[in-house]
Amino acid sequence: MARNGPNHRRGRTPTLARPNKRSRAAPAPAPQAEEALSPRAVWRRRHLLDLDDFSAAEIELVLETADAMKEVLAREVPRVPTLRGTTIVTLFYEESTRTRASFELAGKVLGADVINISSSGSSVQKGESLVDTVRTIQAIGADVLVIRHSASGAPYLAAREADFRVVNAGDGWHAHPTQALLDAYTIRSRLGDVRGRKVVIVGDITHSRVARSNLWGLTALGAEVVVCGPPTLLPAGLDGLCARDDAVEGDLPPVRVEHDLDQAIEGADVVMALRLQKERQQAGLLPSLREYSRLYQVNSERLARARPDAFVMHPGPINEGVEISAELAHGARSLIEEQVTNGVAVRMAVLYLLLRGEKPV
Repeated sequence: MARNGPNHRRGRTPTLARPNKRSRAAPAPAPQAEEALSPRAVWRRRHLLDLDDFSAAEIELVLETADAMKEVLAREVPRVPTLRGTTIVTLFYEESTRTRASFELAGKVLGADVINISSSGSSVQKGESLVDTVRTIQAIGADVLVIRHSASGAPYLAAREADFRVVNAGDGWHAHPTQALLDAYTIRSRLGDVRGRKVVIVGDITHSRVARSNLWGLTALGAEVVVCGPPTLLPAGLDGLCARDDAVEGDLPPVRVEHDLDQAIEGADVVMALRLQKERQQAGLLPSLREYSRLYQVNSERLARARPDAFVMHPGPINEGVEISAELAHGARSLIEEQVTNGVAVRMAVLYLLLRGEKPV
């Protein structure tokens, strides 16, 4: 599926590896989310497909807008008419709890009409193609399509075929940009700044769309990113030292690669564990889940090597006792539930910027 539109890089074709101002607090009685935003804030993007071509300033704009949205959510009646008269459609070809619910709530808080469509129970089961589905959604008058699809590049095809805005809610192994934005927002909220912070991402990097978008987002913001996992679950060339015949410059930003978690976690500010899918073992990429847990589980003993105020994160859902211990996942140093909470504010910010951010507020 070819990339197209202002979010796409020139001459790049999507594949499984890579398809490809300051805010001020709004006054308490203010009914509009806009009042919490700077008059200098400008948004020029039509779609949110990935973070691979975002500048640090653009990411910061999303995070600062999320600050304003979090203030809206803290009100006694968390509802504003900012997006009244607009229609948001969520189209999920894969199961989802956190992402789908937070987009639905985000749209409703901003006053939009939200329509939820699943592949099960829709014309997709009758053989309708993605293009036909997108055209049908356009015909009903949608302003934004939030799409999750198992095929890498599907949101790019949707953006090419339709006139409405498109938000990538996860496509194949490729990208999950709003998850990366909420992860950056959570780190920023707790630590004050992302720049200079050491963030360790542990697990199956190769098959993780969350990891890929986080690599782009966190490095753009100036974090020191370290990835750690079995060699069979790490993309070749991540450290920028391994030349590949099929490598494309900019496939992923160069980061530090470690295979020893104890060494990787030394001095970390944040440790992010990724969900391990059992099919990786069935595919012969791991000897056993027990062996993986022994070498790469994030637990209290290992976290002791990080900074004393370090936190743990996880995009969910969690396999407790595999990639992270239950004690740590539900302990005082866990930001996992905070990530979910922040996801609503960040997705409110994305929807606002896509629909109302083309001109200075």
